[in-house]
Amino acid sequence: QVQLVESGGGLVQAGGSLRLSCAASGRTFTYYSVGWFRQAPGKEREFVAAISRSARYTRYADSVKGRFTISKDSAVNLQMNSLKPEDTAVYYCCAVERQFPSDAVNDFGNWGPGTRVTVSS
Repeated sequence: QVQLVESGGGLVQAGGSLRLSCAASGRTFTYYSVGWFRQAPGKEREFVAAISRSARYTRYADSVKGRFTISKDSAVNLQMNSLKPEDTAVYYCCAVERQFPSDAVNDFGNWGPGTRVTVSS
């Protein structure tokens, strides 16, 4: 099993940028597709972005396309630009041992504890 830990969250003004990172222990990301989800207060956890095991394939939620970029090396990073107040949430990294990622929360069996992102207006 892989253990995941997110970092990089914080408080930023609207229009600003943050870079989240997800580190793995126990096993490397070589074996996993990796996703980012987020959950705002009172809302369900929603898909943000995901990257395939090979790192050649990515997918994004429509709400973040063109603003967020997911990448994978020894860690999985989420570069978030042009942040909006509606991006405020706890962001979770997750992994599944398959080639291609899905956007379904139930497909991912390994989750980090989350990192909080707050975007002020």
